[in-house]
Amino acid sequence: MIYLNFFTFPSDDMEFDFLIEEKRKCYDSFYPFKILSRNGLERIDFEPVTILYGGNGSGKSTALNVIAEKTGVNRDSIYNKSNFYPYYVNMCEMDLETDIPENSKIITSDDVFDYMLNIRNLNEGIDQKREELFEEYLDAKYSQFQMKSIEDYEQLKKVNTARSKTQSRFVRSELMDNVREYSNGESAFRYFIEKIGENGLYILDEPENSLSPKRQMELMSFIEESARFLGCQFIISTHSPFLLSMHGAKIYDLDENPVDVKKWTELENVRTYYDFFKIHENEFR
Repeated sequence: MIYLNFFTFPSDDMEFDFLIEEKRKCYDSFYPFKILSRNGLERIDFEPVTILYGGNGSGKSTALNVIAEKTGVNRDSIYNKSNFYPYYVNMCEMDLETDIPENSKIITSDDVFDYMLNIRNLNEGIDQKREELFEEYLDAKYSQFQMKSIEDYEQLKKVNTARSKTQSRFVRSELMDNVREYSNGESAFRYFIEKIGENGLYILDEPENSLSPKRQMELMSFIEESARFLGCQFIISTHSPFLLSMHGAKIYDLDENPVDVKKWTELENVRTYYDFFKIHENEFR
């Protein structure tokens, strides 16, 4: 499924015309100006799965954030913006095949990290509350409480509950269970499965972070099937050879000047893996 047909960024000449006026003023940064134009990235034509590949500083995340801002997809984590961000986004153009679904969103590494951290913090809070309830149970069960007024009614209920239940049953009745914790890789994978639904535009910024090679392959299959059968469109930045090998993915190499579309087997990162394993080929036999 394709919702977003193409997206254009300001050319070097357009940026120059804008910045020549602004340079008369005092600014420390003109971000995101001069990031994508540096390697001539002016237009992306999208497929159901489109991948932005490149080294650190190549502008992959910048491009994704600009596209997310322009399309208005949902976002959980905040990200850095300069004073020039709105001007830059307004200079971008996009062409839609159809309206972008409301459940569309951008997912970053910060979102996944916050998800794992929230589960951990929640469980720590539950554990602390459990200790407090143990003490509360003992105080209530063995107290010499007598109701003297209507204000004591809630305490009376608590005392009666404590005296009628074991300690473990009392705590379970007063407290939610701990949320099951998984490894970082399992939690990250579950996060993508939970957040990616049917019929949506999903922008994924280096989703391989925290994922083992096996999990990356599982995510690759999930993305392929979601694009093929569930009406989803994906725009992804990645270094992962597993994600880069996705069937039918269109790959833009942001390390090239000008930016060029390539096969995954032509990318420097993938060739490095290939050369390494080729050298050690005999050790696998």
